[in-house]
Amino acid sequence: MAAAKLLIPTLSHFRPLTCAAAVPASNPARLVPHPPCLLKWIKREGGFVHEAVTVTQDTTYGLGLVASGGIPKGSDLIVLPEHVPLKFQSDKDDEADSVLLPLSNRVPEELWAMKLGLKLLQERAKVGSFWWPYISNLPETYTVPIFFSGEDIKNLQYAPLLYQVNKRCRFLLEFEQEVKNVLKNLKPCEHPFGGQDVDASSLGWAMSAVSSRAFRLYGKKLPNGTHSDIPMMLPLIDMCNHSFNPNARILQEQDAGNPKMLIKVVAEREIKQSDPLLLNYGCLSNDFFLLDYGFVIPSNPYDHIELKYDSALMDAASMAAGVSSPNFSSPAPWQQEILFQLNLDGEVPNLKVTIGGPELVEGRLLAALRVLLLNDREMVQRYDLSVLKSLSAEGPLGVANEVAAFRTIIALCVIALGHFPTKIMDDESLVKQGVSVSTELAIQFRMQKKSVIIDVMRDLTKRVKLLLSKETTTA
Repeated sequence: MAAAKLLIPTLSHFRPLTCAAAVPASNPARLVPHPPCLLKWIKREGGFVHEAVTVTQDTTYGLGLVASGGIPKGSDLIVLPEHVPLKFQSDKDDEADSVLLPLSNRVPEELWAMKLGLKLLQERAKVGSFWWPYISNLPETYTVPIFFSGEDIKNLQYAPLLYQVNKRCRFLLEFEQEVKNVLKNLKPCEHPFGGQDVDASSLGWAMSAVSSRAFRLYGKKLPNGTHSDIPMMLPLIDMCNHSFNPNARILQEQDAGNPKMLIKVVAEREIKQSDPLLLNYGCLSNDFFLLDYGFVIPSNPYDHIELKYDSALMDAASMAAGVSSPNFSSPAPWQQEILFQLNLDGEVPNLKVTIGGPELVEGRLLAALRVLLLNDREMVQRYDLSVLKSLSAEGPLGVANEVAAFRTIIALCVIALGHFPTKIMDDESLVKQGVSVSTELAIQFRMQKKSVIIDVMRDLTKRVKLLLSKETTTA
């Protein structure tokens, strides 16, 4: 679904639900040219903002929060009272909300951002909304793939992400029709969006605003003692940028004199003047960072490649690696039982396996290779499945078996690289020529995926050489 400009009447009592074409993340346009000051609004609502916290355009992170002076470790940076976060709280007595709630119930749980997105669109359309000072500061557009051109979606060159992007685009187009059917013939007092038309583009804007900025925090305490998980948008806090090495974190606590929940951002360490305020959005792959946040992290230690565990593919890889008599297409019954335990066989197997990331090779894939590349049942049964899945357990089934498993994975990597129509050098050359924002993001994404594969190949090649050198020394 490419970006589109919605043609909506700009009557004086409307705040049009428009969505502009993509612009650089480093120079984002706000919904209005001169939005109200968020810091002043939060303070006026009883919140707290440290005197050294400022909103600044940072060269590395784009628009975000930066320290204008030194801030000691443990300092409160931002405190939001309970009524400031934007949550999906439906008023059953409100006719417009009684329409919004059934709509939200039609959203699948995996696309939870759309549920809160409906509330965000409602508040964006509402004249005099309490959250207008916050909403007016939101970006006019987002650099997530649902707003890429069809060509740039293809430029991602990675089937698992293409599937997710197309799935979201299909959902938005289908949900647009559901929303239109619900909204037609409503009385003005019942219309949750002030009488405005809502289409896939405006729904996509709202979903992207939530997925890129909302936090899933504790809600009400449940009877079993746990807390419900409630997505909420946290004004100003959501302007902290991401880092795997953050200098701040979010806390929820109750003030001794006030039973209501306060949401804080606290300095994890001393923050120096001109340092950006950084939170860890999560240990996520670049698939999630691009899909939900609209950026790609170079050398992301949590990035990985998805493969399908397929017997024909495994046979081809092992034969390419020079492994004789692989058993992937015709495992022995005892080997098939282990595949069942690994959930790689059975009625509803999970055939998605990964390489890269902290594990380097997913344990289920490694165990399957070790077991199927050895015909010695007694030797395999000496080890727990946890050992067979562990990369740190060096050659539990012998050096020859380990070398065969690693070489098969290296061959799988070669096959995976071959699925990309361009090489990293080609990608680098394209970026240097100057391309659009979305094209550059797509190229950066596929470059990082290729880098993950190459890094795994290098690591396993070193391990093979080390195993063979140890075997030679022992001999």
